Amino acid sequence: QVQLVESGGGLAQAGGSLRLSCAASGRTVSNYAMGWFRQAPGKEREFVARISRSGGNTYHADSVKGRFTISRDNAENTVYLQMNSLKPEDTAVYYCAAARGLGTTTVRGYDYWGQGTQVTVSS
Repeated sequence: QVQLVESGGGLAQAGGSLRLSCAASGRTVSNYAMGWFRQAPGKEREFVARISRSGGNTYHADSVKGRFTISRDNAENTVYLQMNSLKPEDTAVYYCAAARGLGTTTVRGYDYWGQGTQVTVSS
C-alpha cells in the first residue's frame, strides 16, 4: 500500500502560479499510474490530470489544458502539478491519487488518495 501526502497549495492571485507536490511512501510510486483531482465546495470531485507509470503518457482535463502540467520523478517518489495562469475557478482542494491499474479520468479508477491541499485563487 502507498501513502500520499500533498503539499504546495496556498493562496495565489489570478494569473499566478503554484506547484503542487505529492510525496509517496510505503511503496515506490513507479508501481502506480498517478492522477490529480480537485473538489470545490458543493461540487463533486473532478479529474484534473493523469500520468502513466513511466511518465511518458499524460492527459489533462480540457479545463486545465495548456495551463497545468503533470509530471513525476520516480527517483524522488514524487508527482507534481505545475499550475500556471491560475483562475478563480481553479479554487479547490487538490488531491493526489494512485492507481494499481492504468489510471483513468474517474475517481473510481484510483485506489489510494492523499488528504488534499487547498488552493485558493483570488481575482
